[in-house]
Amino acid sequence: MLARALAALLASAAVWPAAAQWRAWDAEFDEDKKPWQEIQARIPAYPRPENLIPFEASGASPHRFFIDAGSLTVGEDGVARYTLVVKTAGGATNVSFEGIRCETREQKYYAAGRTDGNWVRARDPQWRRIEYQEVNRHHYVLYADFFCPGRYIVATAKQALEALRRAAPQVR
Repeated sequence: MLARALAALLASAAVWPAAAQWRAWDAEFDEDKKPWQEIQARIPAYPRPENLIPFEASGASPHRFFIDAGSLTVGEDGVARYTLVVKTAGGATNVSFEGIRCETREQKYYAAGRTDGNWVRARDPQWRRIEYQEVNRHHYVLYADFFCPGRYIVATAKQALEALRRAAPQVR
């Protein structure tokens, strides 16, 4: 009986160093995690018609959606930044410079385009969750199909542009 107790005590003593070592590794690993820091976005040149790549956002939407190829970047902070051009069914054109953060499935407006070809900074540039919508689901489509396939950011802007070009519908 004493031999069994002694064997159990020795067995548990052998586990203690391993557990302590595991906790130390966890602490080291966690210390390596730094809080996410957004890099400063640089407002791109205003989009030119010849650089626009169309993409299909929803068959239910009467609007046409485009990404300005020259503006698309993939930042070290894990954010895809791009200029979005929306041509509405009513004839208006809306231009915005935006970002999508794949890790958190969020979208942010940085600036809005004016009809004179200049930018105006967004009034409330906050990260907002991208939700699936039936109509005008362009942010969700950009997130899921082009910038964050499998919920991870593409490696390069070129990779995202190639995917956009492959999927581009014929412009109406």
